[in-house]
Amino acid sequence: MARTGLRPALTPPGLRGRRILMAYGLLGEALNRLRPFGMDYMGAQLAWLRAEGAAAEVVAVPTSAPVAENARRIAEAILSEPQPCLLVAHSKGGLESLAALLRPEVAGHCRGFVAIQSPFFGSAVADALVGHGGLHDAARWLAHALRIGQGDGLADLTTHARAAWMRENGEAVAELTARLPVLCIASSLDRATARGADRRYLPLVHWVERRGGGPNDGLVSVRSALLPGARHLVLNASHRALVSSGEGRDPIGVLRDALAMF
Repeated sequence: MARTGLRPALTPPGLRGRRILMAYGLLGEALNRLRPFGMDYMGAQLAWLRAEGAAAEVVAVPTSAPVAENARRIAEAILSEPQPCLLVAHSKGGLESLAALLRPEVAGHCRGFVAIQSPFFGSAVADALVGHGGLHDAARWLAHALRIGQGDGLADLTTHARAAWMRENGEAVAELTARLPVLCIASSLDRATARGADRRYLPLVHWVERRGGGPNDGLVSVRSALLPGARHLVLNASHRALVSSGEGRDPIGVLRDALAMF
């Protein structure tokens, strides 16, 4: 797995007793239900954290709910205990975590934020999905069927919605990244090195590129996943490869290296 922006094989400081909260991306809780059938979504990372003695847990949210609603849930989880936390989020969970951290009392209770493949400036795939009435209706039905909410948050992932949110909150985001350690991890999938399940993302990678998205992981472009003022790390991976086990993947190594900066 190619890396830029961070030294390889870093060792994080002692994790024993550290409080770490994890925020799933869209469909995360549904994927987690498939763990008995071999599906891994942040599960290996969570198990590793706990094996290292960290007080690690996942913030339970309906992942297709609006960003603002889940941001409130994440903020409540952060403030629910006296011990400050490290916050690790994937994809849509990063948008919700960022919104939660804009509350000063929440940011003051956080020691650092790792956002993995989060579409801070939106996703062309979300644009296409929400812009097609039939597809959007089908996605909302699926969200309800999978018990991940009512699908009302899908529109929050579009480039239009995210551009408006970033314009409104850009100053607050800059202030946050100036005082809180924030690491944004983006990825672009390389055609020549893609292996195993990651190859399934290649048609989406090509589709996003043709629409001007530039390097991307099949769902989120690199430029969308990098917040101004944050530290940046860009890897060669598909959209789930940094949080799921599989051929050519090292989700524990990615997380270990990320936590080494805190």
